[in-house]
Amino acid sequence: MPKLQIIVGSTRPGRLAGPIAKWAFERAVADGRFEVELVDIAEYELPVLDERHHPVLGRYEHGHTQRWAAKIREADAFIFVSPEYNYGPSAALLNAFDYLGREWMYAPVAFVSYGGIAGGLRAVQVMKQIVTTVRMMPLPDGVVLPLVMQNFEAGDFVPPPSAQGAVAPMLTELLRWTHALGPLRAEGPPPPTLPSGPAAPRP
Repeated sequence: MPKLQIIVGSTRPGRLAGPIAKWAFERAVADGRFEVELVDIAEYELPVLDERHHPVLGRYEHGHTQRWAAKIREADAFIFVSPEYNYGPSAALLNAFDYLGREWMYAPVAFVSYGGIAGGLRAVQVMKQIVTTVRMMPLPDGVVLPLVMQNFEAGDFVPPPSAQGAVAPMLTELLRWTHALGPLRAEGPPPPTLPSGPAAPRP
């Protein structure tokens, strides 16, 4: 059974991403087609990117990066639960993503987004462009939660019917792409190609 990680894409105190991600996790578990794990980036205490080597090299020096990389390496597919901040994703999600390179490669990713009138879709569009740079496959199928505060009662997330009906199609496409990309993910990334840097000065 392929492994799906649901990434909590916010670390802000009082974040809505927590209960929304928990709901998505429970729905994915009930679906039964993936081994599902809820991964909270807040638990990894990642500072603003502090690795000196390019992530594509996989030469991680810090313990927090090594632990984060080992966790992401376990998965075959991902769901990012993302808020929208200023027409984009949260800095915490971007930072956690930028730490790694090959761990993300050739994996499908879907989005559960939330926000105001746009339901977080502007953040998703930004993330879709970013994830393709490490050869991930962003899916058009996802869950969108506009005007998300109307879906909370006494701190509990109460999903609207539109969200309930969107989960199964999203998981179906995730599974199809997981199988399609499986051989590439098993084969591993190509050798990294980086600029050689400035020429050595002449004596």
